[in-house]
Amino acid sequence: MGTDGLYIMMTSLHGLIRGNNLEMGRDADTGGQIQYVLELAKVLGKSPKVKKVDLFTRLIKDKRISHDYGRPIEPLSDKVRIVRIQCGGTRYIRKELLWPFLDEYVDKTLRFLKSERNLPDVIHGHYADAGTIAMELSNLLGVPFIFTGHSLGRDKKRRLLESGMSEDLMKKRFRIDHRISMEEEILKNADLIITSTHQEVEKQYGLYSNHEMPAYEVIPPGIDLTKFHPYYDDLLKEGDLDEIHKQAIMSISSNMERFFINPEKPLILALSRPEKRKNINGLISSYGEDKELQAIANLAVFAGIRKDITKMEENEREVLTEILLLMDKFDLYGKLAIPKQHDFEYEVPELYRIAAGKKGVFVNPALIEPFGLTLLEAASCGLPIVATRNGGPNDIVKNCRNGVVVDITNSKEISRALKKILVDPDLWKKYSTNGINNVRLHYSWNAHSKAYMKNIKTMLSGWQKERFEMASADPIGRRLNRLDKFIITDIDNTLLGDDSALETLMQLLEENKNFVGFGIATGRTVDSAIEVLEENHVPTPDVIISSVGAEIYYGKGLVPDKGWETHISSKWHREKIETLLSSLGFLEIQEGETQRKFKLSYYIDGANMNMQDTLADIHALLSENRCRYNLIYSHHQYIDILPYRASKGKAIRYLAYKWNTPLSNIIVSGDSGNDEEMLKGEMSAVVVGNHSEELNHLKGARNVYFSEEDYTAGILDGIAHYKFLEINA
Repeated sequence: MGTDGLYIMMTSLHGLIRGNNLEMGRDADTGGQIQYVLELAKVLGKSPKVKKVDLFTRLIKDKRISHDYGRPIEPLSDKVRIVRIQCGGTRYIRKELLWPFLDEYVDKTLRFLKSERNLPDVIHGHYADAGTIAMELSNLLGVPFIFTGHSLGRDKKRRLLESGMSEDLMKKRFRIDHRISMEEEILKNADLIITSTHQEVEKQYGLYSNHEMPAYEVIPPGIDLTKFHPYYDDLLKEGDLDEIHKQAIMSISSNMERFFINPEKPLILALSRPEKRKNINGLISSYGEDKELQAIANLAVFAGIRKDITKMEENEREVLTEILLLMDKFDLYGKLAIPKQHDFEYEVPELYRIAAGKKGVFVNPALIEPFGLTLLEAASCGLPIVATRNGGPNDIVKNCRNGVVVDITNSKEISRALKKILVDPDLWKKYSTNGINNVRLHYSWNAHSKAYMKNIKTMLSGWQKERFEMASADPIGRRLNRLDKFIITDIDNTLLGDDSALETLMQLLEENKNFVGFGIATGRTVDSAIEVLEENHVPTPDVIISSVGAEIYYGKGLVPDKGWETHISSKWHREKIETLLSSLGFLEIQEGETQRKFKLSYYIDGANMNMQDTLADIHALLSENRCRYNLIYSHHQYIDILPYRASKGKAIRYLAYKWNTPLSNIIVSGDSGNDEEMLKGEMSAVVVGNHSEELNHLKGARNVYFSEEDYTAGILDGIAHYKFLEINA
């Protein structure tokens, strides 16, 4: 934390997020979470203890949606920004399709943070996808990790099973098991879970094996009281309303009342996305079955934003189709309004106030509601509520005393609660007044911000002692973000072989450690590399590229680079390649740990064979069978088969991109054929004097220096040749 305040980073990957005019209800991914994270970012930015708040989301460039979502940076105030990072292409896709691209998002975010030269003090992830991103960044950067689930996979899976959906369909449509496994990992790593209700902690997080590992804090979200003000404010202002609000009132009134025969009746209002778990159909059935309720009030259901039902997602299409069928079944024409669209910024607040002015009731009929932000919005405008007793509405009604919770699966109980409020003016007034007053008491953003900042202060106070006193004082991600240059070398016959020169190199690295990183790139496995480095008293490098570029690890903790794993896994069919190569008698598969998930290793008697023809035979076999691969031949006896995207050189180029380090600021050194690929290109390359003859063809190549010195002395000679660092005599 800087002397001028905290830098808070928030991640919310899916949905459509912009600073103004949120498209709430446009689809299943643009709901209450979007509004919450936006409001939270804005209110935290007002705290004098906060230096900066960045809300990281996905950059989208898609003709089907507004160009607003393609702006890389959108300032919201002098301290708050929306930062958009691209991953998984540029088209807008639903959240379940984003899982394969989270590592890409992490990599590009690290690159962005380094370009800004400013790292966060705390990271807050929202929902499982962005929570996974926040968890990875937290582990790399060594900062506290806060998580808010908004909804959780185990609870969703339970409800889907109860509804009759098969596990296979759940996995295919929602990737539900992967989501649950990542939520378990999040619970193991999170320093704090922020929830809106006690029910979330007990009934939802309680379903997880790791639910007891993190700390929890219940902090209900706030309401923008300037937007969701009481219905009588407009009546008192009379002609003083600005044109925007006048237009909103006229638009929403005409859009709704064209459905009604008697528009002057009290209004039962429901507002939600068209999802099955929102149980809109249950509300309509309850209304349709009760003629007395129909005589008392009209029903208006705002079920998201739609143009053409036939072009919507299957779940939304099914819900909206059933709404229309129920309208016909119960003959609710003239009594039920189902408008096609609404503007969240201006029309929705007026909608609550119009319903309150008609002495109506707001209903949240969801089968389960983790919190119920719309209930607070309605209450703040003076509209009494009827809501599901399954979830957060219990806390809201307990605090605000502004309505009732019911068994939402019991249609008669719903209609009885509605009629009780609608026909009793004194009860209606009591609930209306209580809602207005108690929302301001219990659910203000000011109170939320104070509780949030108090928890961060407590968490940070013990952070360094708890996490890093016994480990590295400089988390690897922070270190890598700070470095400007890298020295990366092979181990065997390059780094090792001259103890005196090795000691000189280690001293040089120590003297320049604040801006120069040290890495190795080796054919050894990571365990073997660490073992031989320790034997030779070489400190653990910042970066270890092992198994000929198939794996990347960071720092003393050997943190694996999951982004690299995801990157090289494309079109890698290890078992198929192994089966094909088993037919070649001149290849002997290596035993033990040399075989890796992304590497197949073989022995070959290259000294006694025509290797040009032999290698051509291997390439022909794999190519004819449409295999994508990278073959590396070295020391006349080793053949390694890697994914086509993997090699030492490609791994170094990936690191340069990820950590925003120019290739010209990287010096590499090697001695054999499995180093060749990293010795070619923009990096400054050093071939040590004791090199294998298989590298001789690189003599004269651009940026390749052949030293006459052997082993580490050759590396030092190369550093001096390129004037990479000042070496004291």
